Amino acid sequence: MPNHEHPHDNSHMQPSTGLKDPVCGMNVTTDSVHHCDYQGQHFYFCNPKCLTKFQLDPIRYLTPQSTDSVAPTEVVIGVEYTCPMHPEIVQASAGTCPKCGMALEPMQPCLDEQENPELVDFRHRFWRTLPLTLCVFVLAMFGHQLHWFDMATQSWIEMVLSIPVVLWAGWPFYVRGWQSIQHRSPNMWTLISLGTGSAFIYSIVATLTPSSFPESFMSMGRVAVYFEASAVIISLTLLGQMMELQARSQTSAAIKSLLKLAPKTARRILASGEEEDIPLTHVYVGDRLRVRPGEKVPVDGIVIEGSSAIDEAMLTGEPVPISKRIGDKVIGATMNTTGSLVIRSEHVGSSTMLAQIVQMVMQAQRSRAPMQRMADTVAGYFVVTVIAVAIITFLGWGLLASNWVFGLINAVAVLIIACPCALGLATPMSIMVATGTGANHGVLFRDASAIENLRKIDTLIVDKTGTLTEGRPVFDRIVCAAPFNEAELLYLAASLDQGSEHPLAAAIVRAARERNITLGAVTQFESSTGIGVYGVVDGKKLAMGNTALMQQAGIDSTALLNPAEELRTQGASVMYLAVDGQLAGLIAVADPIKTTTADALASLRAANIRVIMATGDGVTTAQAVGKTLGIEEVYGEVKPADKLALVERLQKEGRCVAMAGDGINDAPALARADIGIAMGTGTDVAMNSAQVTLVKGDLRGITVARAISVATVANMKQNLAFAFVYNSIGVPIASGVLYSLTGWLLSPMIAAVAMSLSSVSVVFNALRLRQAVVNETL
Repeated sequence: MPNHEHPHDNSHMQPSTGLKDPVCGMNVTTDSVHHCDYQGQHFYFCNPKCLTKFQLDPIRYLTPQSTDSVAPTEVVIGVEYTCPMHPEIVQASAGTCPKCGMALEPMQPCLDEQENPELVDFRHRFWRTLPLTLCVFVLAMFGHQLHWFDMATQSWIEMVLSIPVVLWAGWPFYVRGWQSIQHRSPNMWTLISLGTGSAFIYSIVATLTPSSFPESFMSMGRVAVYFEASAVIISLTLLGQMMELQARSQTSAAIKSLLKLAPKTARRILASGEEEDIPLTHVYVGDRLRVRPGEKVPVDGIVIEGSSAIDEAMLTGEPVPISKRIGDKVIGATMNTTGSLVIRSEHVGSSTMLAQIVQMVMQAQRSRAPMQRMADTVAGYFVVTVIAVAIITFLGWGLLASNWVFGLINAVAVLIIACPCALGLATPMSIMVATGTGANHGVLFRDASAIENLRKIDTLIVDKTGTLTEGRPVFDRIVCAAPFNEAELLYLAASLDQGSEHPLAAAIVRAARERNITLGAVTQFESSTGIGVYGVVDGKKLAMGNTALMQQAGIDSTALLNPAEELRTQGASVMYLAVDGQLAGLIAVADPIKTTTADALASLRAANIRVIMATGDGVTTAQAVGKTLGIEEVYGEVKPADKLALVERLQKEGRCVAMAGDGINDAPALARADIGIAMGTGTDVAMNSAQVTLVKGDLRGITVARAISVATVANMKQNLAFAFVYNSIGVPIASGVLYSLTGWLLSPMIAAVAMSLSSVSVVFNALRLRQAVVNETL
């Protein structure tokens, strides 16, 4: 039985008595409250979820599954959490990152997930303590003018009001600050906890034991206290975190929009011929599924009955519905338009194209760009430097200016305003927005490094078949020898080839069926590997293949030598057909160039990118395609090792090389290139070897991907500039360096406001990237 990951109710579980849950295989006992009868037998389950699954389809769980019937992987969304700034941090429960203190997020969002629990928690802490913060603020600012209390009593009142704010509302910040010290990873929370904590502790001591302070610390009949600074900073930090969390939640919109594409149920056809609607998670490989008009295709599969047009725009961007007949593949989550289809499921659960796209988007969003690694390193040193500056500020004001009060205030302001939150968010936010935007444009980035480096490419190596061309042979034309005609030859050739699985044969058979030609029966079929086939149709002995086959059969093909060579120079594959020992004609099958290829190459040349074609096809065919597309540098009959060597040679010449391909033979070169670009219409091996996947299989996607790369790097630089410029201006003012010249000082409260606004500005600038990318690609 498949091993489903889900929570189990073990409250009734005793040591094993030999009973097993038929759904998940867990040991159960007769004490379980989850049980049912089926065909006179009683079954027990570990939890209600397993019971429900069994009741929906008991036969599936009672019939041993063959090796051909593979159950879909049931993914429990959100069981693993990661840090948006440090994706290497992964744990099975929610919490905070031990490196930066940021709240961990689910590794994959789901449509029914609840609101971010940290956002809910911070919202409660903020609104429940905001009245207390306002009271402390009013007392501190205006209490001496209102004369409600004497100043010593006011200090006690401020302390009582601020304790819930600092110790309850601000508790998460202190936990994170302590964790940063434990893990020797100084970050924004180190500064916030030190700044607010030092001001709060100082104020408590000043309230409880004012006599222990020097006379210079006295102000208006009491030792000056700064409860309002700690409380207001905590509240402002909470507000800034709420705004940031709310904005960050928008970055998962791309993944959620992809998840929404999948239907919730599928209609399965049972062996008895009856049909039932089942949850999508209950679909297995090999199941027969009916797709009615107006319904979404539930999983990836192959058509076994019916015909229809499938709208694949949601995944591939193709605006025109694609005709699907028996033997054609369909993609899960695409829309069936008018006809009814029966499909056999081939990929389910996490192996469907939609699931793989979601996984690639998530992987890219969690990766770190080289620029981010630099920012992380800078941030670590920056925090240590800021703490040193804060200490120097405190001692400098106290020792040199004999004003310890100003020293404390300015030291706290330095710690707060220098918070590296904006620095830490600068690149992750840009990467998250860019990957989501790319997915919406049919471009999937494997990681952040691909986004950052794609803009640097100056050389593009492209495969031919499936990259520049459709990748599927299509019947081109027939050249007849007297006395035969085209219809007769197509009938004979297609009848002979219906027993062959060769792609060229399939193209001929498909052409005959499209012309509504009824094929005849073939007997004595024989395949001669690599050169052609023999057979008998309607009593006529046929031989079809290349020149070698004609020579083997003793048939002179020189009469059609010139038209055959002309077709080859146009990129077509040519097969001779002989009937009863006489040359009857030749059939040309071509791999047509994609309609979008010419525009894509033109835009790449406009970007000064050198385009090279390297293909395993014959030199004549390769040069023909290259001439048609204006590609001057063409390599034909190259093996996978030759493509790899070509990439390495260009890299040694100092070129930044991208490789675009779709087949297994392209995988080594895709992996070795600076940027590997796979066609989404190609093989899984190619996509797994590449850093970028073009879902539509359209080379124009490279231009889109490059525009995203350029815009994203510019956006990251803008964010880093915001963070560095803000700190370079704020820290000197907060420390009081400019006080003697300008009289400028920065209170801790104003510093907290500036810190929060800096982080929010970085977030919203990153979100602006979505529109910037759209404008560049129009």
